Amino acid sequence: MTETTSRPPYAGTRYPRLADIPAFTEWIGGGWADVQTRPDLPVGAAAASAAHRDRLSAALPGQTLVVAAGTAPIRNDDAAYGFRADSSFVWLTSCQVEDAVLVMWARDGGHDAVLYMPPPFRPGDAGFFSNALHGELWVGPSAGLPEWADALGVEVRPLADLGTATARLGGALTARSAVAVVPGAEASTELERTLSNLRMVKDAWEIGQLREAIDATVSGFGATVAEIPRAIAEGLGERWLQGTFDRHARTLGNGPGYSTIVGSGAHAPILHWVRCDGPVHDDALLLLDMGVEARSLYTADVTRTFPASGSFDATQREVHDLVEKAHRAGLAQIRPGTPYLDFHFAAMEVIATGLHDWGLLPVSVDEALSPQGQQHRRYLACGIGHHLGLDVHDCSQAHYEDYMGADLVPGVVMTVEPGLYFHAHDLTLPPELRGIGVRLEDDILVTETGSEVLSDALPIDAAGIELWVGERMAGR
Repeated sequence: MTETTSRPPYAGTRYPRLADIPAFTEWIGGGWADVQTRPDLPVGAAAASAAHRDRLSAALPGQTLVVAAGTAPIRNDDAAYGFRADSSFVWLTSCQVEDAVLVMWARDGGHDAVLYMPPPFRPGDAGFFSNALHGELWVGPSAGLPEWADALGVEVRPLADLGTATARLGGALTARSAVAVVPGAEASTELERTLSNLRMVKDAWEIGQLREAIDATVSGFGATVAEIPRAIAEGLGERWLQGTFDRHARTLGNGPGYSTIVGSGAHAPILHWVRCDGPVHDDALLLLDMGVEARSLYTADVTRTFPASGSFDATQREVHDLVEKAHRAGLAQIRPGTPYLDFHFAAMEVIATGLHDWGLLPVSVDEALSPQGQQHRRYLACGIGHHLGLDVHDCSQAHYEDYMGADLVPGVVMTVEPGLYFHAHDLTLPPELRGIGVRLEDDILVTETGSEVLSDALPIDAAGIELWVGERMAGR
């Protein structure tokens, strides 16, 4: 073998300029088998999205509408965050392709929907080997435009075609997700509000997806609780439990629907304790707020508070019992025709009364519950419920009168989640209450005759929780 001191011009792990070498591009472009890849869609997804587009078309006749999937932001250097498509785009398309854009072109009597997306970089394309984010050499075979068109039953065109059509988009209603792809566009409040309002009422397919997400979440609670003894004994802490659930969510769904909260002891009262970098204390409460996001991107959102030892002590149980009482009061208000906020007021009255009975309020219950009071909210500053769907806090672009000012109707899926958050450094509290945090959160469907607690496989009473925890810790 002849030795040489010459080196190839781009000798490293990155090859952005290999496309300039004809011999290489010719060689790497051929000799590949054709891998047939189809979109992996949940059963019924395409039909559900078509129905959603019909509802949007009827709500905004005569308006061209633009909604985009979005682009994953860069995490560091050339590494991107995992892509998660815009929720309204998914509601309308069931497509999760990065940079895809849906245009619903206005026509007499309705809309013509066209989905624009970047074709995959396949053998023979320079991007096949030079684009580390999307080239098939890097990320694997992907469904092409014809496969997407067949799977979704909608016209699909190359994203480049949208560039030649942008002149026709003047005056179009553009979603926030699509502002970057329509020159000079501003986010349309009318379109965002309409989409939020339409998404509030779930159809049968969406409810089925939420059931799957919630059932997977319940089993994830079991898997996580079973690891509590190990997390304590081996000093693995909160992060071990967080990782246990996240692995479960990634296995049974797309992943966690939001940052998993695992708070032990003094971390339990911290509302968004997602750092999860503390130990699990064997004598303290453990607050788990967790939800599996299905592959369709519909998510659960469930919270329970467990005694890490398996049993509540007297003070912990007293706090838990008050939260349970508030939770049941809120659940009792979920039914058709009831003002949305009734569950909030019912639960808050229970909380304020209990805190007053414990001598923790500086005013009467009536004064605390008045708009000018709210002193009880020191220990419950967050809201205690929200719509649930593709987003954990679903339909957030709806106006107040459409959301909180409306009556409940069948098909609404929402959470009820009262709690008490007694921070360890709160000097208004007696020492025995400091560092106790309790939240109960269930996912509820409004039915024709009342409501259904979709997450009721998890107990909410202290005795039931102790029994449930004990069985999981024992491996049953």
